[in-house]
Amino acid sequence: ATTTADITAKALTLSGFAAANKVYDGSTTATISSAGSLVGLVAGDTVTVSNAGASFADKNAATGKTVTLASVSLGGADGSNYSITSTATTTADITAKALTLSGFTAANKVYDGLTTATISSAGSLTGVVGSEDVSFANGSATFGDKNVALGKTVTMAGLSLSGADASNY
Repeated sequence: ATTTADITAKALTLSGFAAANKVYDGSTTATISSAGSLVGLVAGDTVTVSNAGASFADKNAATGKTVTLASVSLGGADGSNYSITSTATTTADITAKALTLSGFTAANKVYDGLTTATISSAGSLTGVVGSEDVSFANGSATFGDKNVALGKTVTMAGLSLSGADASNY
C-alpha cells in the first residue's frame, strides 16, 4: 500500500550577520562584513547562503542604525530542503562626513594691538553630497598673534553648519 505525504522545508536562522560602519555618502547602501552562519542544519547537509546586499534604514548619520539584508537565498546540495525564517538584521553606524572650507580669506589691517581679524570672503564648503541642503555661518577669525608681519596665518573658529542635511556633516 502507498499514500502521499509532504516533507516541508526546515526553517533555519541566520546568526552572526554583520555590517560595516561607513562615512555618510547620501545612500542607504551597507557593506556586509560577515555573512553569518546558518543555525539549525541537519548534520552532514551541505547548504550555502548568499545575499543580494544590505541597506541601512535611512541615509542619515547616526550610531546603532538598523541594517537589513536585501534577500537571503540558500544553495548547495541540500539547500532546497531548508528555508530562512526571517530577514536578518544587525546594526552599524553612519558617521558624519567631514567637509572642507575653501576660499576663506581675511582682510589686511593696520596694527591695533589685537589679534581680531575681519573675514573678507567666507569661502564655500567642499565635499557636500549632490545638492544637499547644507550651509554655514562664519565664526570669528583671529591672527596667530598681534604683531606686525606679512602673510600671517588667520584662523576661523566657531563655524557652524545649518540646513536640512547639516547633521550628516
